[in-house]
Amino acid sequence: MPLREHVRFADDAAKLAGHLFLPDPAGRIGPVPGVVVAGTWTSVKEQMADRYAEELARRGFAALSFDFTGYGESGGRPRDYESPELKVQDLRAAADFLTRHPAVSDMHLGALGVCAGAMYVSAFAAEDPRVRSLALVAPWLHDRRLCEENYGGPEGIEAKKAAAAEARRRYEDSGQVAYVPVVSGSDPDAAMPFDIDFYLNPKRGGIAQWPNRFAVMAWPGWLDFDAVAIAPQVTVPVLLVHSEDAAIPDGARRFHHGLAGPKRFLWTEGAQFDFYDQSPQVDFAADAAAEHFARTL
Repeated sequence: MPLREHVRFADDAAKLAGHLFLPDPAGRIGPVPGVVVAGTWTSVKEQMADRYAEELARRGFAALSFDFTGYGESGGRPRDYESPELKVQDLRAAADFLTRHPAVSDMHLGALGVCAGAMYVSAFAAEDPRVRSLALVAPWLHDRRLCEENYGGPEGIEAKKAAAAEARRRYEDSGQVAYVPVVSGSDPDAAMPFDIDFYLNPKRGGIAQWPNRFAVMAWPGWLDFDAVAIAPQVTVPVLLVHSEDAAIPDGARRFHHGLAGPKRFLWTEGAQFDFYDQSPQVDFAADAAAEHFARTL
């Protein structure tokens, strides 16, 4: 069975909390390759990052899942504020911690991103030569066009940015953060205005550590992030695991087309949220990622 250590490490913004999953010591000889795992936007480590980190540890890797700045057990304010730039910075701190751990080979670092975590680990890999391989599971990879298709066209994006500007003014004047739900089938202003079982079901992702709130002032950073444009800067081997029934497969195809290094695309079946905690999707993705990392790290 994998071992799990509760760990803390610091970056420039906050002290971060994570879970380091290590292979069973009975079968481990010397340092092993390390993988940093990033979950979906707004998520905490217990929702899906832990699941993938543990599965990778079962397959012989040291895997670190953690709460990004302002989320879960990690420090930082404002809370529950989605910042791609800050999340890439946090990934750098996670890599610093992981590569210095005595159980981890500091020359063999990979990164796995689930959903929007794929955007963040890709941006991280594009700028940090320590990352030698990527695995992207059910990746959400957007650019302006895809944001317009998913957020009500140019008018919908401008409306969200206007709300964000007002929320930013309120925060700077009073320190109060304006929130909307991340997920709600009854609130049209929710970040995801749908009833999504994974996030609302306490037996899945609707857990106490996740407050289901999205800081309105975070919209511009999310909407203006262009993951597709990052692809030509990614030169390390990349595995994508996706489904036509999952989120924005066109973004994954365009990202894959733009990659500069070795790449492999595995198509399978399943809805987006199946890849967060359901079998066979998690098992399929974890097996594929482990095989990919074994070849490329």
